[in-house]
Amino acid sequence: MRTSDRPLPAFRRRPITRAMEQSGLTFRKMHGLGNDFVVVDARTRPFDPTPAQARRLADRRVGVGCDQIITIEPPRPEHPGSTAFMGIRNADGGTVEACGNATRCVARLLMDEAGTDRVVLGTLAGPLIAERADGDSVRVDMGRASTDAAVLDLSHPCDPLHLDLRLPPFNDAVGVSVGNPHVVALVPDAESVDLRGTGPIIEHHDLFPDRVNAEVVSVRPDGSLRMRVWERGAGITRACGTGACAVVVAAVIRGAIPRQPTTVMLDGGPLRIDWRAGDDHVLMTGPVATVFTGTLHESLLS
Repeated sequence: MRTSDRPLPAFRRRPITRAMEQSGLTFRKMHGLGNDFVVVDARTRPFDPTPAQARRLADRRVGVGCDQIITIEPPRPEHPGSTAFMGIRNADGGTVEACGNATRCVARLLMDEAGTDRVVLGTLAGPLIAERADGDSVRVDMGRASTDAAVLDLSHPCDPLHLDLRLPPFNDAVGVSVGNPHVVALVPDAESVDLRGTGPIIEHHDLFPDRVNAEVVSVRPDGSLRMRVWERGAGITRACGTGACAVVVAAVIRGAIPRQPTTVMLDGGPLRIDWRAGDDHVLMTGPVATVFTGTLHESLLS
């Protein structure tokens, strides 16, 4: 009998996908303007990756590859009325409080699942309200922006509106918290800044004991903003939702733009930001996308 005519052994006749589903953990690869995530539904099967596991998952050569690992978890008692809790781990394995682009992605999944137009997500930064917007976009109320030194958790007293980090262009920067800390430098041309060189230094500056996100932003002729970002624990990313909120707040405070809905152009595309007068909440509107679904092999989770 020829080799090609022999019956396949039972283990080879078994559907590969079924074996994968039984041995691993399913996930979705999603992104908001290129800020990408591995999203795991941990509501029925708990998933709490260690920092080492998170780093392996985020690795773009030997893992899935992402900026953050996102877990959808059961609601927590401290957020009554929430649909779920969203856990966020950066590519370096660290846990963080907020992620605007991931909030839109998870909110879209939960709204589609429940057939609703509004959900409330619990996060370490507090509850966030998300609603459907035009097309594939989602609008998120990111809560109140703050320039308070205590909220920013600075290591020593200084003026958050004029931070001198002794490294151009961050020698007169604005500190803004949008659930997580940001330092914003307003510059004539955001494209010309060596963010790859300055970003790591600012992230680990001793003024920020829990590290910080760094943005450079310039005003474009049409009144929109051009922003580039170095995210703590992830490096340069194509988009940062909380960063886009922070740069609008900083630009308004510095008088560079009026307080009105503003388009922020990131490497991955535009976000619409509205720093609402009255309660100081920041509304962020932008698209979400699912790239693929898959199963995490047990070797990544060991």
